[in-house]
Amino acid sequence: MNISEVPTSTRDLVAAVSSELTPTERRIAEAILAEPTLLAFGTVSDLAGRVRTSRPSVVRFARKLGFDGYTQLQRNARRDLSRRLTRPSERIRHDDETGRPARAALDSAISSVFEALKGERQAALAAPFVHADSVWVLSGETSQAGAHAFHSRLSIVRPGVRLLDKHSMGTNLSGAGPGDAAIVFDFFRYRRRVAAATRFLADSGATVVAITDSPLSPLVEMADLWCEVEVPAIGPFDSSVPVVAIAESLVSQVARDLQNEATARIDRIEALWEATEVFL
Repeated sequence: MNISEVPTSTRDLVAAVSSELTPTERRIAEAILAEPTLLAFGTVSDLAGRVRTSRPSVVRFARKLGFDGYTQLQRNARRDLSRRLTRPSERIRHDDETGRPARAALDSAISSVFEALKGERQAALAAPFVHADSVWVLSGETSQAGAHAFHSRLSIVRPGVRLLDKHSMGTNLSGAGPGDAAIVFDFFRYRRRVAAATRFLADSGATVVAITDSPLSPLVEMADLWCEVEVPAIGPFDSSVPVVAIAESLVSQVARDLQNEATARIDRIEALWEATEVFL
């Protein structure tokens, strides 16, 4: 099958052959329809492991849908996911059919943040930023609000926090090295430059913490620590609320861990603001 000629979604393809699916193939179909990123970004082994079946069974499933193999099915799934989840115009067009009320979507997303940070997880994710030589902050377009919140607040709590800008990223990153820590925010569709910069930071010896939306995100394999957050669509756009919430939670943990150092720095900054009449 020529993948460029496939006009239908994965859901439609499954529906067309639903009566022909074996019990194992039906489990595969249920898995990829429930979690589209599993097919879009996972390997044959990832999918087979999730469904508890064999790799050949996954390949046979792809062929039953009309593809030559798993790779073609995956490419179609990526195109399908991209069309459905990332185009604001499509979200507006289909809002009546698929949209959730904003309050319900945000409640679920905020719950995912607290779930991700429960127990000792918040302290573990924040720990690299407490005494790192430098802290690097990097994000994709849809997660910029979280990156800016993390940078602006952590800069008040401790020195050496750097927000990476795409125009000067190469120059700035040249100073990264062991003893540093980096936090990277990015969600589907994952930005190529963000992945490349994350790889450089990891290779330089910095401790990388990734805030992303799936265990299949390309950031996960490069991170020392990672956290999965639900990012809902609010109208045509991805919400920034859960990203800002997790950024603020991590900074509050760093402030608690630094205690006297953070307090002294905040007092110095406040005194400087007063001396320079920053506020009316």
